[in-house]
Amino acid sequence: MSGETHDVVIAEPSTEDGSELWRIARDSRTLDLNSSYAYLLWCRDFADTSAVATVDGRPVGFVIGFVRPSEPDTVVVWQIAVDSGQRGKGLAGKLLDHLLDRLAPRGVRHLETTITADNAASIALFGALARRRGTRMRQADLFAADHFPDDHAAEDLYRIGPFAPAAVAVGV
Repeated sequence: MSGETHDVVIAEPSTEDGSELWRIARDSRTLDLNSSYAYLLWCRDFADTSAVATVDGRPVGFVIGFVRPSEPDTVVVWQIAVDSGQRGKGLAGKLLDHLLDRLAPRGVRHLETTITADNAASIALFGALARRRGTRMRQADLFAADHFPDDHAAEDLYRIGPFAPAAVAVGV
């Protein structure tokens, strides 16, 4: 098996991917874990605004999102995660670029996500996305810790854009 390459394929998720997305989220140990049912529904109802990366047919990363009903030019990234064995290879950035390239013809020109202040890796990931796309990233308070009924850190809103119409990432 040494020297053998395994290509990453990025596409829309299907319901068959739902349980693996749940596993990847669980194993990330950083994401809020939704129910396994939620990931199945997401793969069914929001596949067109999500992406899954596979190697040899097995999911190794995902991004799930939705277009804001009140702002149809904005995709909200709900979660993004990559299997531990695939980290450090730029896969999370490729997932985001794939998603934005797919949504550009629909008029999506902004991306929003929420990140806790202690998640430096996610802040760096989305900052790099803004730089690749030649646009800016803005941060604002969104949900304070006391908004949550449990022990949850504050979530800051990050808004990236505008992206050029049908922009394609440079060097990807």
